[in-house]
Amino acid sequence: MAGGAWATYERRLHHVSAYIYGHLDEELNLDRLSEIACLSPHHWHRIYRAVHGETLAATVKRLRLQRAAAELVQTGLSVEAIARRSGYPNVQSFNRTFRAVYGLPPARYRKEGSHKVFETASMEGNAVMYDVDLRTIEPLTLAGVAHSGSYMGIGEAFETLYATLFARGLLRSEMEMIGIYLDDPELVETDKLRSFACVTINDEGPAEAPLTPQRIDGGNYAVLRHRGPYADMPRAYQWLYGTWLPNSGREIRDSVMFEKYLNNPREVAPTELLTEIYLPLK
Repeated sequence: MAGGAWATYERRLHHVSAYIYGHLDEELNLDRLSEIACLSPHHWHRIYRAVHGETLAATVKRLRLQRAAAELVQTGLSVEAIARRSGYPNVQSFNRTFRAVYGLPPARYRKEGSHKVFETASMEGNAVMYDVDLRTIEPLTLAGVAHSGSYMGIGEAFETLYATLFARGLLRSEMEMIGIYLDDPELVETDKLRSFACVTINDEGPAEAPLTPQRIDGGNYAVLRHRGPYADMPRAYQWLYGTWLPNSGREIRDSVMFEKYLNNPREVAPTELLTEIYLPLK
């Protein structure tokens, strides 16, 4: 498809992604999203799936369940309220769907999910239970898309990033997916949190909006490998800072932490997601 035509589709993909993330509480059917894209449902469905590798319905379901998992871990909302916010007509339907994806029904996930493993280990001071290794890396050159707000919402920036790269013919299989998080969510208000959804690139090259050039410093890092839903990762950070670091005898270097995503949430179950957390060390 000609570059000019793809530029048009790039804008439409951005509009649809932004609408989905901003209206997860509302009905998001194919007809409505096709209207936003200014295309017929037949054609828009094919374009969306070609770019993102999943149907619109699958995207909406995945994002709602991801948000539900975060709310179960990080808030006191009832399961009933979370089910309603996720678009399910009753708790029974929500329980079945959530269990099929996350391996536990919502109430048990809140009490027994993988986030609880890190929480228990932190309270017990266990410094050797998790997979942390020391690495020295070269500097990384990145192309990124800025995100403001809850870190759980950075998926919208990744949607924009990959749609832009695809539309411009820049997407490469060897690109690694990186998340840069600049603020501590316990110190900064949620709507003011800053982050970047990034991929590795071979050279700096031109980065036209919405892409921005980013860089990760080389040097020494402690790398924690996390397996499981993204919603559980705040507990892993707490363990890394509160238990591993004091017992390691190492000091933090003044550089940004980042995450590397080893597989794709569109392709694997949340329980199988693999993420590496990089903590810079002196």
